[in-house]
Amino acid sequence: MTAFIALRQASRRDASELAILADIASHGFASWLWCADVANGVSDTPLEQGRLKMSEEEAVGGWRDSVIAEAYGEVAGVAIGHALEDGIGDIVATIPATEPMLALQKTVVGSWFIGSLGVYRHLRGIGIGRRLLEDQIDRADRRPVSLITASDNEAALSLYGRNGFLEAARADDVPLFENSKSHAWVLMTRSAA
Repeated sequence: MTAFIALRQASRRDASELAILADIASHGFASWLWCADVANGVSDTPLEQGRLKMSEEEAVGGWRDSVIAEAYGEVAGVAIGHALEDGIGDIVATIPATEPMLALQKTVVGSWFIGSLGVYRHLRGIGIGRRLLEDQIDRADRRPVSLITASDNEAALSLYGRNGFLEAARADDVPLFENSKSHAWVLMTRSAA
């Protein structure tokens, strides 16, 4: 464990930072989703909408489910995780691009699900992602841990593989744009500790 990395529970005041880091973790997928709310007049920018989502009191995957990593006196990264409850089986994807990920999540009900793990680029490679991942495994409280990443995200696949995660399933993505590069969503799981 790297001593200069401190973890803390996020607070509602962290919503802006959480939105940025969730967008980084998703390689822009989060802000693409938030664009729909901009088009509907709910907010002026995707990141503003992300901030609103992250600041909601009872939102799954919001500030209450978030752990912030700090290093060198600044926010460095985030992990957002929660128990995947039976109720997910009742959720219907309203956006085609989310269908494959939702289908994968429905196969691991009962696990601890890491929805986002992101670190600012200038602070990568010093153990922050590993420390956040270890913390999420501890929070799982002896449950299996699951997450989804893109098949072309080699850094993430390597990090998760080194930490005991194995590929459980894949699903082809639904391209966001006509000329989008295609990939698969990879469901990775780690046995209960």
